[in-house]
Amino acid sequence: MTGVALRARLGERGATGLRMLAVAVAYSLGAQVGLLIAVVRDQVTPLWPPTGVALVALLAWGLRIWPGIAVGALVVNVPMGPSWSAVGLITLGNTVAPVAVYLLLRRTGFRSELNRLRDALALVLFGTFAAMTISATAGALALFSSGALPRDEIWSTWSVWWTGDAMGLLVVAPVLLVARSTRWPVFGGPYRWLEVVGLLAGTCVVTLLATHTPLPLLFLVFPFLIWAALRFQQLGATPCALIISIITILAAVDETGPFEGLDLLPRMTVLQAFNGTVALTGLLLAAITAERDQAHRAINRAVTQLADALAQQHPDQSLLSSALFRTVRQTDDPSTRREDPGT
Repeated sequence: MTGVALRARLGERGATGLRMLAVAVAYSLGAQVGLLIAVVRDQVTPLWPPTGVALVALLAWGLRIWPGIAVGALVVNVPMGPSWSAVGLITLGNTVAPVAVYLLLRRTGFRSELNRLRDALALVLFGTFAAMTISATAGALALFSSGALPRDEIWSTWSVWWTGDAMGLLVVAPVLLVARSTRWPVFGGPYRWLEVVGLLAGTCVVTLLATHTPLPLLFLVFPFLIWAALRFQQLGATPCALIISIITILAAVDETGPFEGLDLLPRMTVLQAFNGTVALTGLLLAAITAERDQAHRAINRAVTQLADALAQQHPDQSLLSSALFRTVRQTDDPSTRREDPGT
């Protein structure tokens, strides 16, 4: 091996090592945020951001950085684990789950931009309903086998664990993916930014009101979520879904509003059903809107090419081709003529 090739390989390994370190640090920081709202043993939380961080890191840098996820999970769980065997099993589950999601998504041709309906569905189906059962099952069994969890609390603990990992995938990972794939700045005029501020502020206010009243008013958040998805696609839907989910999770932990008086298992069931519906609505509606806009742009390009071809072959019919182009543009959805907030 030549000196140049050796230096290149060492540089590549060094870059991979730095990425692993960055993933481990980001995983640990995300875990500290999630543990602030732990509801079981100060360890099991209904929002686990490290799962989203791990998946985004795998999508960005590939399978080779999985040791960084394992190190981060180990560092987080060592101070809390009841035994070394439990820590090992929890770490294994926390590592295997995002890796399994990554492998499943890669087989479907997943795109990080989330601008296709199939990508949003793949993230929900493979991530939430398939791979996240791995970490939840490993964690609950680890605590039970070590004697830290009574038998009658296994299912409630499993539900919280699964909810936390699922929320990490459904609301944290999409925000990171969209932020990573978006070209900044994305909004041109001040009125556009004013609309963004109003959307985010309105989402916060309405969600706070809906989660701090005994009346069943959680459905009031959906107009804001629809507004965000239609106007800004994933760039608007993902942060709104994150805001709604965080505020709702805090209400569930504090047992306020619609969660008042509920035991842990039904509380987590209601929480996961609502947050899952919010995330699913935002992701799917934004993806459908993006696909629609892409179809309109493709039609406009085709019409432009056709008009140019007609003008070149029949110069005397150039006015007719221009009229044809204007007619097609006028039939376009007005919302597609806005500034594209996507990638």
